[in-house]
Amino acid sequence: MAWDRVRHNKGARTAGVDGETARHIEAVRGVEGFLTELREDLKACAFRPLPVRRRAIPKAGGKVRYLGIATVRDRVVQASLKLVLEPVFDADFLPCSYGFRPNRRAHDAVAEVHHFTSRSYEWIVEGDIKACFDEIAHPALMERVRKRVGDKRVLALVKAFLKAGILLEDGTLSDTNAGTPQGSILSPLLSNVALSVLDEHIAQGPGGPAATPYQRAKRRRQGLPNYRLVRYADDWCLTVSGTKEDAEALREEIAGVLSTMGLRLSPEKTLVTHIDEGLVFLGWRIQRHRKRGTGKSYVYVYPAKKSVAAVMAKVQTICRVNTNLALDALLHPLNRMLRGWAGYFKYGCSNATFSYLRSYLWKQVVR
Repeated sequence: MAWDRVRHNKGARTAGVDGETARHIEAVRGVEGFLTELREDLKACAFRPLPVRRRAIPKAGGKVRYLGIATVRDRVVQASLKLVLEPVFDADFLPCSYGFRPNRRAHDAVAEVHHFTSRSYEWIVEGDIKACFDEIAHPALMERVRKRVGDKRVLALVKAFLKAGILLEDGTLSDTNAGTPQGSILSPLLSNVALSVLDEHIAQGPGGPAATPYQRAKRRRQGLPNYRLVRYADDWCLTVSGTKEDAEALREEIAGVLSTMGLRLSPEKTLVTHIDEGLVFLGWRIQRHRKRGTGKSYVYVYPAKKSVAAVMAKVQTICRVNTNLALDALLHPLNRMLRGWAGYFKYGCSNATFSYLRSYLWKQVVR
C-alpha cells in the first residue's frame, strides 16, 4: 500500500540522493524484489535512511522555502510508518486541529473561526510560528512520540528519519539537529504531534472549550476571558471573548508553551486584531461588516486580496507564455487552474462575489 501511494504521487518522478525514481525501480530492479529487500532490511533492523536532497522553492516577496526530497526507498518506509502511526495519534488529536488529518479540511477550520467570531469571541490572535518545520526540537518531539509508541524499532526509525541529514545544493552534507524536512511524508504527522502541545494547553485552560456555559458566563462577569483555538498545521487563530489586553496576555502565554517544543512566534506577524478589522486565514478574509441597507453587522468570509492577486498572476502568466496557441488549446490549462481555485473558494463565498471574481478573471484572459 505504501508503494502504491508513493508510486502514484507526483513526486515519484523526482529522485533523491541515490538518483532513483519510481519508474527506474520498476524498470531495472522490479517492484517485488525492491519491496522484498526493503522488508528484510526493516525486519533485521538494518535499514538506514539516506540524507534528503534540499531544493529551494521561491516564495512571494523574494523568499524561498526549502523542501527535503527523500529517496523513493525512504519514502516507502515513511509511508508505511504513517499508515501505522496516523490512526494511533489521530485518536488523541483534539477537535481544534484540522490540518493534515483524515476527513478534515481547511474549510472546516475557516467555518469554525467564522462561528466563534460571529458570537462574542471578537478578538483574535493570528498565530505565525517562525520556521515551524525547521525548528521543532527533536528531544521534545520524541518524548511526545514515546508516550504513545512503545515499540523501540518504530521509535528508532522515526528518530533515524529526523537525524538523516541534508544534502545541500553545493554538495555538502549537513546534520539535522532540529526540525523535520518539509516535503517529507512523515513531517505533517510529526508537526501535528509537536503542535498538539498547544491544543492541549488551550483545552485544559479554565476559559477553554472544557468550560461549561455557566463557568464561561461567570468568568465574563469576573472580567476574565474565554478563548477557543482553531489550528490548521502551523497556521492557527485564537479567538478571545474578552479584551485586547486579554488577547495579548494569551499570546505571551502561548509563546511560552511553544518554546517547550523549540518553537518561536514571529513578533511582527503574530497579530492581535478585532473582527471588525478582519483577518486573513488560509487564504480567506474573515471580517465583520454592516449589511448593506440595514443597521446590522455580520461576519463575512471571502477570498483574500492576496489569493485573488495570486490567481490573476497565474492567469496572466499562462496567457503570456502561450500567446501562439489557439483559444481552444489555451483554455485547457486555464480551466484546469481556475477549476481548482474555484473549487477551494466556492464554499462560504456568495454567488454575487463569486460571479464578480469569475468575470474579472475572464477579462484578464481576453486582454
